[in-house]
Amino acid sequence: MLPVSLAALVALAALASGPALPSAPALPPGPAAPPGATDVVVTEQASRRVVVFDGARRVWGPAAERWAFSPVGDPRYADADPGRSWVHPNEAKLRRWRGRTYLLTTASYGFAAVVAYPSGARHWAAALAPGTIRVNPHSAELLPDGSVAVAGSTGDVVRLYEPPPGGRYAAFTLDDAHGLEWDERLGVLWALGGDRLVALRAGREDGRPVLRQVDRVPLPDPGGHDLGQVARRPDRLWVSTGGAVYQYVKSRRAFVRDYPGAAAVSRPRVKSVGDEPRTGRILSTVPERGLAESWWTTTAAVHRPAGAYRLAGGGIYKARWWGAPPP
Repeated sequence: MLPVSLAALVALAALASGPALPSAPALPPGPAAPPGATDVVVTEQASRRVVVFDGARRVWGPAAERWAFSPVGDPRYADADPGRSWVHPNEAKLRRWRGRTYLLTTASYGFAAVVAYPSGARHWAAALAPGTIRVNPHSAELLPDGSVAVAGSTGDVVRLYEPPPGGRYAAFTLDDAHGLEWDERLGVLWALGGDRLVALRAGREDGRPVLRQVDRVPLPDPGGHDLGQVARRPDRLWVSTGGAVYQYVKSRRAFVRDYPGAAAVSRPRVKSVGDEPRTGRILSTVPERGLAESWWTTTAAVHRPAGAYRLAGGGIYKARWWGAPPP
């Protein structure tokens, strides 16, 4: 049953306002992007970088790069051991905090960081079992007090690190933890595991960070992977699983596929999904055949209207709109 505190918050907020399958084929670029299109950030594993590409160009290459990040060789990140930990970057999010813009990024072999944009300066960084996939950081989130949450899929854990320069953390066990999203309205951290979506309350006890579960909902099918806020619909979250792409309606505690474009967006093995607040365009990635890694793609699909961005020779894992988080 939904705990009373969270149920009340959801109700008040509402009143105030879905087995491995074959990989997808590469998509053609499609029609030209509209003028002034929002840029796109990708985790480009083939070159071991996070890259922001020009959203007005459908075919990407060096000329379309707006900005890129790699901690390798950067003395500001030396203690995070990026030579070993920055392998398979797998998350890239834009967050604004206290008037500044940050990249949140993780990599499978242990790297996690909050990076100042565009300087690349270190705000926070850690190495979780560097050089191994014992933790496998898969997503991160920045909380209002400056705390940083990291989801580790192989480690079955969500960690909440105290604000820098502190290094202590709380750990919450969540099988196959993959996604994180802070909910400003409800004051909870949503976390996506392999078979469930949970809401966590962050706090402190005896000066140390703590995480407590306040809600838990089973997924409609297994393989929870990506999690994010739906733009301009604060009562909904994007949730991708091994079989489909859902929106989770918080006030109803229900997973639905009644959103515009669902027939094209909802498909197996979606690694990232999100909509652009200004236009409603949806961006998603799905692995394609014939690349060096089975989870890579060279395309980021666009929906409403249909199209794609293409990076020849790329190894894209996730792609997200490089804009302000959805209101």
